[in-house]
This record gives sequence, structure tokens and C-alpha cells, in this order.
Amino acid sequence: MTISAARPTHLSVPFVDLAAQHREIADEVLDEVQRVLEEGAFIGGPAVAGFEAEYSAFLGVRHCVGVANGTDALELALRAVGVRPGGEVILPANTFVATAEAVMRAGARPVLVDVDPVHLLIDPEAVERAVGPRTQAIVPVHLFGQTAAVERLVPVALECGVAIVEDAAQAQGARRFGRAAGTLGDAAATSFYPGKNLGAAGDAGAVTANDGLIADEVRLLAAHGSRTKYVHERVGVNSRLDALQAVVLRVKLRRLEAWNARRRAAAELYGQLLAGVPGLVVPRNMPGNEDVWHLYVVRVPGEGRREQVQDALAAAGIATGVHYPTPVHLTPAFRFLGYGAGTFPVAEAAAAQILSLPMHPHLTAAQVERVAGAVVRAVAG
Repeated sequence: MTISAARPTHLSVPFVDLAAQHREIADEVLDEVQRVLEEGAFIGGPAVAGFEAEYSAFLGVRHCVGVANGTDALELALRAVGVRPGGEVILPANTFVATAEAVMRAGARPVLVDVDPVHLLIDPEAVERAVGPRTQAIVPVHLFGQTAAVERLVPVALECGVAIVEDAAQAQGARRFGRAAGTLGDAAATSFYPGKNLGAAGDAGAVTANDGLIADEVRLLAAHGSRTKYVHERVGVNSRLDALQAVVLRVKLRRLEAWNARRRAAAELYGQLLAGVPGLVVPRNMPGNEDVWHLYVVRVPGEGRREQVQDALAAAGIATGVHYPTPVHLTPAFRFLGYGAGTFPVAEAAAAQILSLPMHPHLTAAQVERVAGAVVRAVAG
């Protein structure tokens, strides 16, 4: 699939273009919203059940439970697989802070490990070294639209008797050796924050699992620990996917494969235009992966060079991002874990170099060419 060759209609190149997404789906969404308003089923109901069934079918997984957001999804998935206070959960240092927050909210302690130097995904060998008597789960993070090598973690998890809970918030539609991200572990959590490949019109999330007992436990915990009104079996939370968000997700899900294909086309063009540029490292697919390019992340080595390039792009009207500027262990909230600077050298070096270029399904070829040209000039400057 190719990217549209249409010329950009304005000078700036946005990092994401949610307005373009909305224009494409507006009529369908409004029709479905009107139906929900008329039916009055705002919590649960046909829209939510329909989305859960459709997303399960899209991934090829037996169960999907919609919840209020991605952080809740990960906490509930961890609790459902048996993570308890006093336990430990292994996760990469290179992730959004919500991954570690969810572990803490489940009552466990985050145990961080470094990432591989090419894809910046969790290092399976580091995981094996980090497993201890209190380990209760491993959380591979499918970062940037890639899929972590979960198959290399499975033997470790089986040997130690711990669960694998995928953080699939950036990987809706990504595959590894033909299997979808979100189906590779005991359970998976995803976020439908508006900027994700599959985004709602506000916060939303889901847990997926093949084990019906895990899915049932998530559904129980997400509804105040109650299956029957006023009968509470667990201390749960209030975390439910509302029907209006489900409507948006159902309409967008019908387009997700095509939108992911557009992202791949944009990434391929970026790769062609930026290949071999001195002073720039472009992302590469891990063998076995079909990535969905939630983010297109280049690296600009050299102290202060990333900021110089980012400033030059901003001056040219090109929006960029940094995902993420500080590894989890060096954020003030998680310094109590006791990891000092230098503990995770790959994640720390990457945090000073990574730069996310514009990436979304409505990015035109002309916009990609403009961004790439500006990057080449900025790096050479």
C-alpha cells in the first residue's frame, strides 16, 4: 500500500492528526452515538459487548474485557494473574511510567531491566538474571508499535512458575511470527488513548486473555469486585469501558488494518529517505515482527544533538516528540527503587538520543518527504 501523494494543505506537519481521523469516521460515529443515546445503555450494553467481541476476533484471542484506561488494564491484568502485595514484577526501564505505576497499584515492586540496543525492547537475558524468589510476573512492553520477543521469555516464566502480562498499549495490530501482540502471554493490557493506533475519543483500555478465568477475574475486579449487585467478592475498582467510547472504537477498528498499512508505508518511505544519513540511526524491524509503527523513533547521537535537531524541525513547522526523555528508574517518583544513573546503560543512552518524527495514518508522502529533508539538513547543520 502506498501513501497518498496529495500535497499538504498547510505549512506545518503535525505529530498526529486526530482531526483527519475524525473527518473520516464522523458520520458513522454520530449515527452510532445517536443509537446509544436513544437506547440509554451507557455502561455496558450492546456497544461495549460488540466491541469486546470484535476486538477479540481482530486479535485472535478468546476474551476481551473493556476497562476505563490502559493503566487500569495493566493493574487489573496483573491482579488477575496472581500478582499480590510483596511480590515483584519484572519490566523494562525503557517504558512509559504507567507500566511501573500499574505494578505498584497491584501492590508489587517493580524490578527493572535494560533493553536491547537495536530495538529498545526488554532484554530476555536481563530478565533471566533478574528473576528471584519473589518474582510473580514479567511484563514485556511492545514499544513504538513493535512486538517484544515474548517467545524468549516463555521458558523463563514456565521454569519459575510466573505469569507473562504484555503491555500492548502501543501495538494494536502488530504481530510476531504471525501471532498478534496481546495474545502471546497469559494476559495483555492495552490502551485506547486517542493517539494510539486504535484510539477512543477519551480514555479507554482493555485486557485480553485466552484463559476465561483470568478474563472473569478482570471483569469482577473492574466492577467493584461484584458479579451481582451489592454482593462484593473482592476489593475491586470502578473501571469500565463506557458505551460512547466503545462506539468510536468499533468504527475505528473497521479501519485499523488499512490505517496500520498506511503507517507501514510511511515508515518505509522514511527509511528510504533517511538511510545512510551520517549522525542518524533509523529504526529497524526485528526479524519475525510485523510492526505497526505507533511511533517512528530515530536516534541522534551526540550530547545535545537531539535537542538541536528537534529545535530545527520546530522552526520548520514540524512537530516531534521524545518517548521517553527519562528512564523509569531516574524519574523522581521511582528513585526509591534504588537504581542509580548507569544501572541501565542502554535505556539511559537511548533516552538522550531518541526523537519521534510525525507518524499517523493520514500522513502524506509529501509530508514524509518534507520531514525527512528537514531532518537531513538539521543533522548536517
